[in-house]
Amino acid sequence: MALFSGRRNRRTNIIPIPRSLPSPDVGTLLFGLIFIYIIVTLILYLTQNHVTSYEVVFGTISGNYRYSALVLKEEEIETAKSAGNVAYFAREGSKANVGMIICAVGGTVAGSDDSSIVTSLSDEDMKEAKDTMSTFAVNFNEDVFSAVYDFKADMQGVILQSSIDENAGEYVSGTYEAPLPGFVVYSTDGLEGVTESDVTRYMFDQSSYTKKNLRLRSTVSAGDPLYKLVTKDTWKICFPVNDRLKADLEGRKKISVRFLKDNTSFSAPLELTQGADGLYGVITMNSSLVRYVTDRYLDIELILDRTKGLKIPVTSITEKYFVRIPEEYITENENSDSEVYLIRETFAKDGSSSTSNVTATVYSRNKEEGYYLINPGLFNEGDYVVMPGTSRKYQISDDVNETIQGVYNINKGYAVFREVTIVDENEEFCIVDPTDTYGLSAHDRIVLNASEVKDDEIIN
Repeated sequence: MALFSGRRNRRTNIIPIPRSLPSPDVGTLLFGLIFIYIIVTLILYLTQNHVTSYEVVFGTISGNYRYSALVLKEEEIETAKSAGNVAYFAREGSKANVGMIICAVGGTVAGSDDSSIVTSLSDEDMKEAKDTMSTFAVNFNEDVFSAVYDFKADMQGVILQSSIDENAGEYVSGTYEAPLPGFVVYSTDGLEGVTESDVTRYMFDQSSYTKKNLRLRSTVSAGDPLYKLVTKDTWKICFPVNDRLKADLEGRKKISVRFLKDNTSFSAPLELTQGADGLYGVITMNSSLVRYVTDRYLDIELILDRTKGLKIPVTSITEKYFVRIPEEYITENENSDSEVYLIRETFAKDGSSSTSNVTATVYSRNKEEGYYLINPGLFNEGDYVVMPGTSRKYQISDDVNETIQGVYNINKGYAVFREVTIVDENEEFCIVDPTDTYGLSAHDRIVLNASEVKDDEIIN
């Protein structure tokens, strides 16, 4: 008998007990919510219209006329009497007295086989050389590389000038002395001798202007220009005058002008003169020629006393049309000039009519002609405005629309159109009348670019 014959085979069913679900991580959940908030905020920011505001200020427009003016001077060109190597001694822009040595053609040092002039720099010469280098370094513009050659010539002039004294004629041959007192200039441009009556519009086209630097040559031929002398301290600035500027300059005998080259301002006599092809302004200067003696063109700004008022950018100005409502159809609000009451009659699709009392915002009022300008959004074409206490009606149509200029005021956080009356303007700003009842006040916030918003748009 088998030992285990009475034992039954049994299968044990094991039922797995599920593990408990992981508890949520509060930190992870919070981070996820913040991340979603940031993404939503970023999307809203990128899709929203961002508007730049401008604070209205009380001021004036000054110097709003800018020109590249033509400079006219009394100039004498000195020419070479013979051919040869040329060496310049006087520094450009310096004031030469009669008899001062300016340059030499074919010049040599007496008793020397070498045609070069040997010299040493004094302390004063060294100071002038350092000043020349410092000025060049400060004003250097890599887009005007010709200034490098001018700098080289200036340095050569400083060095050569150190060997010149009152007895220079004894050891330097072929020298040219200044026949008249004046400022030394080493360039020609063909406009020497032009007077204000000769000026034409073509002369202001700098794209065709050429200036010949005389110091870039090492040799000259007989009759070639050597240098120029500006012989009078009085010089003139010419600029074209259009009808608008003519009106602003009418009756003025003097004017303030700012030179943009060095931001220096002067007051000088002004006259309007008829040129060869139009009207020109001529400013006569009696000083400061040394600053601009080498310039044929100067960028200037005319500083005019202009009308005072509220100063706003031109980009803030826009136009909007409104409905003209005669004042006899309007009931005024005694507590507010900007609101009025009117009776509006409208028509349904079946032709039936109904009237309602409406409170309307006033955008402008013409007291002389007796009407208000009201937002056209209150009406549909064909609606009527009923005169209070009567049966008389005023029909709304395109014929009663009027366009006015204005800006969008955003003091309350949304765009509200406000009428402005422009009394003066230039390319960037305009002056508007501060007394407009329905206009602006100092420190109001307006939209910088009116094309960026619409009526009643909320500004973020």
